[in-house]
Amino acid sequence: MNTESQRLAQQSMAFVLAGGRGSRLYELTDIRAKPAVYFGGKSRIIDFALSNAVNSGIRRIGVATQYRAHSLIRHLQRGWSFFRAERNESLDILPASQRLNQENWYKGTADAVMQNIDVIETYRPKYIVILAGDHIYKQDYSLMIQQHVQSGADVTVGCVEVPVADAHGFGVMQVAEDDVIVDFIEKPETPPLMPGSSEMALASMGIYVFATEYLIQLLKEDETDPESSHDFGMDIIPKVVKHGKAVAHPFSRSCVRSGLETKPYWRDVGTIDAFWEANIDLTDFTPELDLYENTWPIWTYSELTAPAKFIHNEKGRRGHAVSSMVSGGCIVSGSSLERCLLFTGVRTHSFSHLNGVVAMPYAQISRNASLTKVVIDRGVVIPEGLIVGEDPELDACRFRRTEAGVCLITQPMIEALDKHA
Repeated sequence: MNTESQRLAQQSMAFVLAGGRGSRLYELTDIRAKPAVYFGGKSRIIDFALSNAVNSGIRRIGVATQYRAHSLIRHLQRGWSFFRAERNESLDILPASQRLNQENWYKGTADAVMQNIDVIETYRPKYIVILAGDHIYKQDYSLMIQQHVQSGADVTVGCVEVPVADAHGFGVMQVAEDDVIVDFIEKPETPPLMPGSSEMALASMGIYVFATEYLIQLLKEDETDPESSHDFGMDIIPKVVKHGKAVAHPFSRSCVRSGLETKPYWRDVGTIDAFWEANIDLTDFTPELDLYENTWPIWTYSELTAPAKFIHNEKGRRGHAVSSMVSGGCIVSGSSLERCLLFTGVRTHSFSHLNGVVAMPYAQISRNASLTKVVIDRGVVIPEGLIVGEDPELDACRFRRTEAGVCLITQPMIEALDKHA
């Protein structure tokens, strides 16, 4: 971070859009919004966007919530309450609360910002960074703000290279040689290719930088447009591309990497398979995302727990873990773990075998269980002798099983087993 980018960050506010459900995560988001889903052993997904903002020098942050917001709001109150007004810092939690009238919740991402213009104007930021609260990555936003100012752009759009086969789920852009965006299509059936590539497309990261005054003008115009869906990707960005100057900011220019991270890391963990894979990848000898590097910390709410504990040392009943991450408060009691990630307070009991298991906080695995390629929701009690990962047809009947063979297990699914036993 240089002096100029640091100065610009101090003049900016981050507005995090955190109201989405994330329906492709199915039962994982039945009781929580996607940004509140657990990730990496002790964090929540939203912690990455918030940590990036703080580490970039942005100390004015608003978080717009909507769907199943209680878990997310509680996490923000517990883990992000260190901002001090006397240091010109703030974190505002902005639930959809029908603030402007008695009829409308947030109608779209742009409307979520529009309904909170009065809060934004209170802080008088010169620039505003719009962030999606549901991706995993480390990025210095101050460098993106600096490019925005130097290029004279009306909007700067963060973008990442993705395989064209996956690009239909994103906003996709075509750019000229000077990074100016010449076309922007939200979730196209046939995504345009990057220049000089037959396999990759430029996808929006859901990160936008505006001068605050210009953004407010755009939002007020959009509010009165009866044809608008009041969404950044569908309405605001295409309008700026057509009538103003929209500039792309490749993620590689501002991604934060430690010495062990060899390439830019950005993940949309919006499916069960992607969520499982991103968590399990952290157990690799040299993971693509380094959570151990402290110069760009991922801040979160940390519970007070005892250290992890491994007990029993008998043949066939030895508590041990290989290529795994085990959080505080866990007890691995006479069970074996391979390539697993255990969140806070997980208990695994004797003679159980876990391979490729992502277990969320306070899950319990009873004796003689055998689990392979499984995501276990918070607080689930796995019954004694349960076998998952050996019979695909049986697994699909009892749990949420993906085409890649990952099984999601929630407590209602376990209770349904008891009813049919």
